Amino acid sequence: MAIRLTRFDVPEEEIVAIRQRVLDYPWHEMPRGEGLEGTWAYGANLDYMKQLCSYWTEKYDWKAQQAALNKFPQFLAEVNGLDIHFYREDGSGDAPKPLILSHGWPGSVFEFLHIIDKLAHPEKHGGNVKDAFTVIVPSLPGYGLSGKPKRPIGPRTTAKYFDTLMTDVLKLDGYIAQGGDWGSAVSGWMGYEGKGCRAVHLNMFGWRSPGVQPETEEEKAYAQRAAMLFEMEGAYFREQTTKPQTLSYAMMDSPVGACAWIVEKFHGWSDTRNGFDKVYTKDQLLTNVMIYLVTRTFNTATWMYRGLMEDVAGTPVANGARVEKPVGIANFPIDLIPFPPRSMVERHVNVTHWTDFEEGGHFAALERPDNLVKDIRDFARTL
Repeated sequence: MAIRLTRFDVPEEEIVAIRQRVLDYPWHEMPRGEGLEGTWAYGANLDYMKQLCSYWTEKYDWKAQQAALNKFPQFLAEVNGLDIHFYREDGSGDAPKPLILSHGWPGSVFEFLHIIDKLAHPEKHGGNVKDAFTVIVPSLPGYGLSGKPKRPIGPRTTAKYFDTLMTDVLKLDGYIAQGGDWGSAVSGWMGYEGKGCRAVHLNMFGWRSPGVQPETEEEKAYAQRAAMLFEMEGAYFREQTTKPQTLSYAMMDSPVGACAWIVEKFHGWSDTRNGFDKVYTKDQLLTNVMIYLVTRTFNTATWMYRGLMEDVAGTPVANGARVEKPVGIANFPIDLIPFPPRSMVERHVNVTHWTDFEEGGHFAALERPDNLVKDIRDFARTL
């Protein structure tokens, strides 16, 4: 469990090769006609992708983005035979609370970089040093600079890696686990059976208690809406759950293909009511994509979906078992599948804090960073 320093350090020839493959991409067609201009209804919009790729080859500066990725100390720790990559920023003051932030797919540690300092050093940003956290931001197994598992693993096994990292390797017992997307499932599992977890903060409904069904009319109506949303948007989930290896041959070969696959989800799951370009810069979108490309992890990142189905990580969870540790909910309005009514969520987890937001979506740390930081602080004060 030795800890080693690491950083992003990509050879220039790799960046040049990626740029050339983007330049050489043979563009094709998309549906055209009345009412179809600007549409994403068929998938990643061709006109937008051409604009993004033009920026990628002409203006995007990987060296500048890599320097930003290396701003905070990064480490590798071997946990149960697998290297886990993580950022660590020790908080200000005498008693910073340990906090682990877990990303999901198609995100990365990049989501959290611009909130690390606010969480670790609130006094630098107009806050109170008593709210400081020692912040740990790991890359999921198979993502980024973390090691690649030999076969798919799911959120429960990932939670075991992260709990061991926090308690046995870093000695940060009594931590708060925060996450969205896969990070919400991983955080839920840490809350359910992690030996060092004190509390959980979620910005997506990732933990599901077996056997819990909708009961009220409101809950049943939600379940119908959620099923419809998943039917419309869940094709990627079915592919990555069933045949991720087939998908990998195209996506590992084509930077533009991987970019379109990822960026479409950022468009579809984010609060774009004021325009997509108002939510993310092109640099943000491309840096997240580049992490998958320069680490060659598009393939192993999708394995988490198959791992959800076949990863046997412990004894079966009894029907009705829920996360009993304190759970805070940050409910942003736009998501792949939004939070159920609070009455239903409370049968899955012990909700002690709930905030409804008027704006924001799936990638909360990027979309509404100040809202998320404040909500984590507010929840931590209740513990």
